[in-house]
Amino acid sequence: MQSDALRYACRSAFSPVAYTPVGKAVAAACEVFENVTRRYGKPEWGLDAVDIDGEEVAVEPRLVYGKLFCDLLHFKRDEAAVAGRKDPKVLIVAPLSGHYATLLRGTVKAMIPEHEVFVTDWRDARFMPLAYGRFDLDDFIDYVIDFIRFIGPDTHVIAVCQPSVPVLAAAAVMAEQRDPLQPASMTLIGGPIDTRRNPTAVNELAASRPLSWFEHTVISPVPFPCPGAMRRVYPGFVQLTGFMTMNLERHLDAHADLFRHLIEGDCDSVDQHQRFYEEYLSVMDLTAEFYLQTIDTVFQKHALPNGTMRHRGSPVDCRAIRKTALMTIEGELDDICGLGQTEAAHDLCPNIPAADHHHYVQEGVGHYGVFNGRRWRDEIQPRLKKMIRATMRRRRTAARLSGTD
Repeated sequence: MQSDALRYACRSAFSPVAYTPVGKAVAAACEVFENVTRRYGKPEWGLDAVDIDGEEVAVEPRLVYGKLFCDLLHFKRDEAAVAGRKDPKVLIVAPLSGHYATLLRGTVKAMIPEHEVFVTDWRDARFMPLAYGRFDLDDFIDYVIDFIRFIGPDTHVIAVCQPSVPVLAAAAVMAEQRDPLQPASMTLIGGPIDTRRNPTAVNELAASRPLSWFEHTVISPVPFPCPGAMRRVYPGFVQLTGFMTMNLERHLDAHADLFRHLIEGDCDSVDQHQRFYEEYLSVMDLTAEFYLQTIDTVFQKHALPNGTMRHRGSPVDCRAIRKTALMTIEGELDDICGLGQTEAAHDLCPNIPAADHHHYVQEGVGHYGVFNGRRWRDEIQPRLKKMIRATMRRRRTAARLSGTD
C-alpha cells in the first residue's frame, strides 16, 4: 500500500517530482518491489487461436472432466477448420511442483495444430477445503489413469518433468491390469525417473535430509480465511524460492535491467519482463502428503528404479508394459534433472519392442528449454510428432495383420 502510494506520487503528471531523475528512480524502485513481493494469481492460457496450414483457427480451452484436485481441459479447435483431420489425441500431464499448468503454454501451443490436446490443470491446495480429503502420489496415478480412460483408445501421454514417475507408474498399472485403453505412447520430458544418475543440486538436497526434516521445515497449514484453511501444504513460494536461489544472479540481473528500463521508459523491454515474471512468480501450494510421498518415493528410496514402488499396496512393475511406445527427452544443460535420469525409463521397460524405444538429448538447453522456446518448437516437438505418427502407423499395421482393424 505504501509502495503504491509512493510510486503514484512519483509518477503523477501533476507531481513535479515525476520529472526529476530522483522521482523516476523512486517510482521504478517501487514497481520492482511490488513485482517481487505481491502474490500472483493463476495466469490465463491466452491461447485463442493457432495457425493450422497457414490459416488462423480459433481455439477454446474447455473443461471436459473435473475431479476434486484437477480439471482436464480440452483445447477445442474450430470444428469447421479441422473437419476430416484425424489428428492423434494427446494428454499433456502438467507438473504438480509449484507452478500452474499454464507454464506449459508453449508446449501446448506447439501441439495444438496437429493434435487433439488435453491438459491436466491442477488446483491450488490452498483453495481445497479439508472436507475434500487427502491427495497423494497414489491419487495422482489414479487421476492419470482416469484421464487416459476418459480420452479413450490411442491416447498419447506426455509427462513434463515431475509427472514422469507417476505417468510411467500409471502405464505399468494399466498394463498389469491388461487395460484395453493403455496409452499408445508415453513421452517423458526431463523427468526424475532415477535421480541417482548424474545427480543435481536439487536431487542432492532431497536426499540429504530425513523425511522428518522436510515435514517440520517446509510444511505449514494454510492460513485463514483461505478455503483450504488448516490444510497442511508445501507452499508454492518455498519451491519458487528454491528455484530462484539456484539462478539468483540471473534473476537479480533481470530485475536490475527492469529498474533501468523503467527509468528509461523502455516499454517493450518492461512488458517482456513483466510477462515472463507474472508467469514465473505465479505459484500454487501442494498438499503435504503428495509432496512428502514424492520426496520419499522418488528422491530418497528411488522406489521405481529399485523395483519397490507400490500403488495402492500392489507392486508397480514396468516390465508389464509391452504395448506402449516410450520416448524420453532430456536437455544437455538441465540442472534439475541431470542427463540420464529420464533415459533410465528404457532400462525399466525391457519388454517394449525395440522399434518403440526412442531417446533424444537436445543440445544447448536447460530444464525449461526442453518444453518451451525455440529449440522446443523447431527441434524437439517435430521429433515428438514424428514418433507419435510412426507409432500410430505401426499400430494400424499390426491391427490389419491381426484382423482386429
